[in-house]
This record gives sequence, C-alpha cells and structure tokens, in this order.
Amino acid sequence: MKYYIHTYGCQMNVHESEKLAGILEEKGYLPAEKENDADIIVFNTCCVRETAETKILGNLGIVKKLKETKPDLKVCVCGCMAQKKGEADRLKKRCPFINLIFGTHNLYKFDQYLDEIMSGQNVIEVWNTDKTLPEKTPIKRSDSVNAWVNIMYGCNNFCSYCIVPYVRGREISRPEQDVLQDVKKLISEGYKEITLLGQNVNSYGNDFSDKSNHFAALLEKCASFEGDYKIRFMTSHPKDLSEEVVKTIASCDKLADFMHLPVQAGSDRILSLMNRRYTSGQYLEKIDMIRSYIPDAGLSSDIMVGFPTETEEDFSDTMNIVKKVGYNNLYTFIYSRRSGTPADKMEQVELATKKRRIKELIALQFEIGCDLAKKCVGKTYRVLCDGYDGKTASGKSSCEKAIYFPSDINPVGKFVNVTVTHTKNNQLYGEIKNN
Repeated sequence: MKYYIHTYGCQMNVHESEKLAGILEEKGYLPAEKENDADIIVFNTCCVRETAETKILGNLGIVKKLKETKPDLKVCVCGCMAQKKGEADRLKKRCPFINLIFGTHNLYKFDQYLDEIMSGQNVIEVWNTDKTLPEKTPIKRSDSVNAWVNIMYGCNNFCSYCIVPYVRGREISRPEQDVLQDVKKLISEGYKEITLLGQNVNSYGNDFSDKSNHFAALLEKCASFEGDYKIRFMTSHPKDLSEEVVKTIASCDKLADFMHLPVQAGSDRILSLMNRRYTSGQYLEKIDMIRSYIPDAGLSSDIMVGFPTETEEDFSDTMNIVKKVGYNNLYTFIYSRRSGTPADKMEQVELATKKRRIKELIALQFEIGCDLAKKCVGKTYRVLCDGYDGKTASGKSSCEKAIYFPSDINPVGKFVNVTVTHTKNNQLYGEIKNN
C-alpha cells in the first residue's frame, strides 16, 4: 500500500505533512513517487489565498478521474481549508468521492481515521477547537539536513485580512522541555539546521504562568547544546519583537543572523486597517534596533499590495519602506479576499491596479537584491550546504544569503567557508575558501 501527499501553504503545513507521512508509514504505508501509483491520496490544504483553494479544487478534479479507474483509492482532505466554517460540507457536496475530511485541530487522530475509511466508512470530523497538543505524533522528515520543530500553535492577532486565527485557533505554547528535547534529538541525529515554527514565535510563553519561559530564553537554551548546528525561526510579528530576542541572537553563534519580519505595508493608514498594531515608524525602529546589534543581519519580509482602499499614496509609502530597509528577500502578494474577515467587507481595489503595483514592487526588490549582491563580492560566509548536482553545490549562510559554488565532492550537510567571487543579477557565486 502506497500514499501520496499534496502539500499547500506555509512551513507549518509542510511540517504537518511530515507528521501525516509519519502516521502513514507507522501503519505500513510506503511513499508513492506519483499519485497514479498511490492507494491513498492526502490533500493537506491552505486557505490563506484564493489561488491556493482554486489549485486544490482543480487537483481534486484530476483525482476524481483517477478514482474512476481505481475505485478502491482513498482520498483525504485536511488542513486549513477543511477547517473553514462550512467548508467540509461544501467539499463533500462538490466532491462526494472524498473519503475523509478533517481539520487542523485533530490531525493527530489521522491513524484512527485511516482504520475507519479502510473498513469502508467515510468520515467528516472537523473540531472547532482542541487544547490537546499532538506531542506523540510520528514524523517522517522530508530532509536530512534541515528540520522543523513546532514551538506553538495558533494565533491571537486577528489581522483584518487573515483567516489563520479562525482555522488555527488561539495561541498554545508547547512546554519548553518538550521543545528542547526535540531539538536535542535532532542534533544527535545529525540535522544541521533546525527551524522553530509558530504563527508568531515572539508570543511564545505568553500563555505560561511562569513568564520566565519566554522566546528569548527558549532561543538561548536551544543554542546551548553541543554540536555544529544553526537555529532559525519563523515567523515574527513586528509588534512583539523584543530587544531581548535580538540581543540573544547577537550573542549566540548558533542562532542564525537572519530574521523574517513581515511589514505587510508601508502606509500607516493601511497598517491600521490591517490591525497590525504598529506604525511604519515603529517598524523602522525595530529594523534599526536589529542592525545596531547585528549589523550584517539578513532581513526578509512579506508585503501585500492592493489591500482594500489602498491608494497610490499608500502604495508609494510601501515602496519607500522597501527602499529604506533594503531586504535580502521579499515575499510579495496580491491581497486575496477571505470571507469572514473584516477586510472582505471593505472597498476593494481593482485587479488591474493590483497587478500593476505588484509588478512595480517586484522590479524594485530585484534592483535592491542586485545591489546587495554586488556588495557581497569579496566577503566570506560560513555556508550550510543543502544542494549538489555533481558539479555545483549550493547553500545559505547564517544571514540567509544563498551562494552557489563548484565542488568536486558532495558537501551536503556540511558547513564550509565560501568567498563570493561574482554575481549574476541577485545571485551569489563563489569558491570554497581553504583554511
């Protein structure tokens, strides 16, 4: 018996697909190289943007045709899209061939659901909430170098455009000792980069009675184990980023000098409508604070264009903040309406305007990326190699600079010092520096 998993969305979903795979393999299933060879197909869904949902529904249509030729094929849908209010019923009506639908709060019951659908039952079970942390779920890691570790679940922020709090629930932090146990185990297994996951990692520990168990303290403890490894984290909300966290990163060699700090927009008016709870000025103060402690910090961000009521002046403010910060990487999105969110009821921006603005933003970031790349020439970075094609290796430095370099041997999983020799557009190329 073989399985195939379609994964959509964020790093959290990628890691949860590893848990789904772990459950399947513990029950004796093997991975299929393609869905045509599978006996069970799982859609781990996302609903942050409409494009994701459209893609999921399209792929479900393809699987419908496959099931017509393989009547015993089991089709499962889980994750954020399945968790949306009323979506399970809509999915079942639109795609009656689906055998199992479950949400974000009961993933750990997947092994039980497997037994039920294999016995001939169809199951729909979506919980509104659950306070039980899925700590004992087996995991089939998809990478031998990089690993994910959940430190918390849920979100309390309720940004006006975002559906995540509605489908992921309120923030719950994992006990510190459990996180540290996971990190220590991964280090002993040879993983070199461990990324701590949460919808807002800066909120870690806010739900603990002991407030000393906060995010900065957790970072410091994660970096205290013996071994050659790096700790990263995703994602930070600017309003909660503390100076203590930045000072901790600056003082610990095993903490990556990189931060993903989503600004979303440069206009204070738009930020207020988004319910982001900071101004552009306050955000820039955070950037200045980061660079005061970590001058060469790598920075990335999320930016949304076309948020309801966004004017040309608002968009100009966004372009200006991108110029001021000078991000290493920028993840750009066109605003996507999500029913049930406050932004869905606001005055919408025309699609043509959204498309024009995002093209301008991408062009600006490309120019910035090229300029930053040129400044790296001659510098040497400690790079964790995670790719090799037989001639050229690739990897990223602590500050998230991706570098390509020739190698006669496979260096994947190793740290090497690479000196940047030249650039091509915004890409870095270099040579291994012999010590």
